[in-house]
Amino acid sequence: MERVPVLKIGDILLVSIQVDMSDQTAVQLQEDLAERIVATGCHGVIIDITALDIVDSFVGRMLSTIASISKVLDAETVVVGMRPAVAITLVELGLSLNGIRTALNVERGMELIAATRDDHYDLDEPGDQPTDTR
Repeated sequence: MERVPVLKIGDILLVSIQVDMSDQTAVQLQEDLAERIVATGCHGVIIDITALDIVDSFVGRMLSTIASISKVLDAETVVVGMRPAVAITLVELGLSLNGIRTALNVERGMELIAATRDDHYDLDEPGDQPTDTR
């Protein structure tokens, strides 16, 4: 069974899907990602789907499930690298990808997560620890 690597970059976990997603691979990714969120305390997950030429309803549901799991664990999910054909397919399939934000690339995804965190924390005071204002 193939595994999808989960890399930690600062306060963000980066998942780059480079393989065809089987049911087992998807379930393993969900478990690995949930464990890494808890172990690292990261508040953002970026899923890079640049390598995917085709996204079917299974992959769409998998992305939504991962986003839901991450949200429960207090991590925002951003899907990046979506090709136009993939976006068209998702719309044609009627998949709304609830709970998932999208960005064009990893850099913009990181900016989106940082902006989301800035909305929740007051980081204006140098040397202060983040204060949750939710």
